[in-house]
Amino acid sequence: MYKILIIAASTLLFSCNSKPKTVTESAQFVDSITVVNQGDVSFETFFTPKTMRLDYFHTGNAKTESFAIDQALSDGPWAGSSKILIDKLELGPYLFEVIDAASKALLYSRGYASIFGEWQTTPEAESQYGTFHESLRFPWPLNPIIVKIKKRNTLNKFETIFTTTVDPSSRLVNPADRKATEVVDAIQVNGPAADKLDIVILGDGYSKAEMAKFRADAKRLSASLMNAEPFRTRVQDINIRAVETPADESGVSRPHFGINKRSPLSVRYSTFDSERYALSYDNKTIRDVASAVPYEFMVILINEKNYGGGGIYNLYTTVAADNKFSEYIMIHEMGHHMAALADEYYTSSVSYEAPNISVEPWEPNITALLDKPNLKWKELVSATTPIPTPWNKEEFDKFGYGIQKVRDSLRNAKVPENIMENLFIRQMNQEDELFSKEKYRDVVGAFEGAGYTPKGLYRSQIDCIMYTRHQVFCKVCQRSIQQVIDQYSK
Repeated sequence: MYKILIIAASTLLFSCNSKPKTVTESAQFVDSITVVNQGDVSFETFFTPKTMRLDYFHTGNAKTESFAIDQALSDGPWAGSSKILIDKLELGPYLFEVIDAASKALLYSRGYASIFGEWQTTPEAESQYGTFHESLRFPWPLNPIIVKIKKRNTLNKFETIFTTTVDPSSRLVNPADRKATEVVDAIQVNGPAADKLDIVILGDGYSKAEMAKFRADAKRLSASLMNAEPFRTRVQDINIRAVETPADESGVSRPHFGINKRSPLSVRYSTFDSERYALSYDNKTIRDVASAVPYEFMVILINEKNYGGGGIYNLYTTVAADNKFSEYIMIHEMGHHMAALADEYYTSSVSYEAPNISVEPWEPNITALLDKPNLKWKELVSATTPIPTPWNKEEFDKFGYGIQKVRDSLRNAKVPENIMENLFIRQMNQEDELFSKEKYRDVVGAFEGAGYTPKGLYRSQIDCIMYTRHQVFCKVCQRSIQQVIDQYSK
C-alpha cells in the first residue's frame, strides 16, 4: 500500500488541510477545495511582480512521502508570463496549484518533477528514508493563498496529496529581496523577462582563475542549444544569463573515482550510485544564487571532462562542460528539463524487461499504443504510414546491447575519457549506417522501443536526440518544446 503522510506546519504562516491517503484508492479521498475558474486571472488583481519561493522538505521511502514547510521568501523579480498563469500542458509526475483563499480562484499552476521522486524508485528507498529540500516558485500573492501539491496516481491522474495556506502578510514570510553579489553575464537578452522564456546558467567546479572559461563554456553551450530546432526558430523568444560562482579549486566530486571536493553548488557525480548521473542536493544554495537574475529554467555547467549530467523537469539541467559530447548532453538534458521528454533509448544499463503496460504514459514523446486511433501525435502521421511502424529493430538491438556491454566494461576499467568518447563516435557511425537502410526513417509513426523498455512502448520517429546522440529533436519533441516556449513567451 502506498501512503502519503502530511506533516503540519506553523499555523502563523501555514495551515495544512490534508489527511493521509492511499494514492491507488482515489475514490476514498475527496479534495474539499473546488476552484471557481479554469482560465487565467488578471495578474494585477492577485499578484505583485516579484517571486515567492516556498521551500519545503520532502521525506519518505519507496512507499511513503511527507511534506514539511521550511520557509516562504522573496526570490527576486517575477520572470514568468503575467498572462499565461495556468499550466495547460500539465506535464510531470507532480503538479502544484496556487488558489486564492477567499474566492477559491485558481491563480497559478505548474507541473514539475523532483529528485525525491526519482530517488523513491531506487533500491536505497526500499530500505531507508530520505529527505530532500525542494522549492515551488510563483508570483507574489497580494492575499492569503492555498497551495496544493498533486501527484499522479496509478492511472496517471493527478490527486491532491498536500495542501497548505500561506499568508503573505505573516511576520514569518520574508518579503526582503536578496542582495545578489554574484557577477552576472548577459549571454542573450531579447526583451523583458515577463515576455520571454528565461534561462539562467550557473557553474560548479570553476575556480576563481577559471571564470573566463566558465563564460566561454556558457556561451558555447548556449549557442549549441540555440542552434538546435526548435530553439533556432524561437531564439528571439529566449533570454539567457549566466551567474558566476567561483570555487576554491577546480572540479567537482566524482565518488566512483575516489575524488571528493567541496564545490559551491555541491554538484557530484554518482547520484543514486550511477557513475555518470550528476546532481546537487543543495537546493537552497542553488536557488539563492539563481535568484540573482530572472529565470524559469536553469543549467548548471560542471567543470569536468567525464561524460555526465542530468535533467529534471522544471528543476535544472547539469552538463559536463569539457566532454566531447557536452553539446549533446546540453540539448538532450534540456529536453528533459524544459519539456518533460522521456528517454527513448532502451539498450542502456538502466533498461529493463517490458513491464505490464496498462496505462498510457503521460510523457509527450512516448506511447503504449493502447488507443491507436487517438495516438497523441496522430495529426503528424501520414495516412500511408503503418502503426506500429516497422523497422529493423532486431539488428539495431543486437548492435546496441553489444555497445552497452563494451561501455560497461570500459567504465569498470576506469579507462581515460577519450576511449569512451571514441566508442560513442563508433556507435553513432554504425547507427547512421543502420538508419540509412530504413524505409520509414524520415516519417512520424510509432516505432517500438522507448522509455528504457524494448517492447510495449513506442517513440514517434526512428531517430531523435532523446534516442541517440544525434543532435536533432524529432517532430513530436520539437512540438512539445514549442508549446513550453509559448507558455512563457506570450
